[in-house]
Amino acid sequence: MSVGNIDIRPQIHRDSRLTRKGDKQGGLIQSLARGIEVLRAFGPENDRMTIAEAARATGLTRAGARRILLTLEHLGYVRSDERHYYLTARVLELGHGFLAQPLWQVVRRALLSVSKQLNETASAGVLDGDEVVYTVRVRSERVLQIELRAGARLPAFASSIGRMLLATLPPGSLNRYFASATFPAFTKNTVTQPEELRKRLEAVRAQGWCYINSEIEMGICGVAVPLTDATGQTLCALNVSTRSDRISLQTAKSTIVPLLRETAASVRSELEAVL
Repeated sequence: MSVGNIDIRPQIHRDSRLTRKGDKQGGLIQSLARGIEVLRAFGPENDRMTIAEAARATGLTRAGARRILLTLEHLGYVRSDERHYYLTARVLELGHGFLAQPLWQVVRRALLSVSKQLNETASAGVLDGDEVVYTVRVRSERVLQIELRAGARLPAFASSIGRMLLATLPPGSLNRYFASATFPAFTKNTVTQPEELRKRLEAVRAQGWCYINSEIEMGICGVAVPLTDATGQTLCALNVSTRSDRISLQTAKSTIVPLLRETAASVRSELEAVL
């Protein structure tokens, strides 16, 4: 996926840690890790790949990519037309266990209600490294320029869900994030200076909600609040995405934030009852 002319898909690469002797002795299975890399290499722009293309996308040798693709084909996760390989519906089983967890079932029902009340797109997401992974996405009838689905990723620093989740990190974890993350400009409004971003995160932490306008795509804004468990641990963030000409900062603060907070409280109560 790309925003404007900037590719924001997760980068697929070989993890150099897999080749370290110590890690290998620690129980890592390199072939399994590389097989997962090959599966992750398939995407909207790589829905069909030759062995050579899969090797380039993952940093594997042609021989290594061939063995993995043949294994995945034997297991039913990919098929081939004798030249190109492509995913089958069986890969959906790999994420079924995660999305079937009570948390996401409850969150989906709650976000369906939010989306219906506002006629806007509602989502939930978690942090994964420097990115946000959307775990639930309920789209409204109103089309956005950015149409994401569950499993899609965005850079955490420039999205409302991501910035909300970054604001809840312990100081040490947040320092590690700033030490490794990069902050490219997606629009003229994107906050790219680490010092300014830290100030924004402090403000988000203090107020307990986040509003971002036109930092990923011009004209698109997002509002997010954290969903915490009974101990105060952040489980994910809940979000409403819309066009900035429909929802101002003041409207977001007075209407969407209270609704999302009420939804988070409702989800927390329901989880406590079923777990």
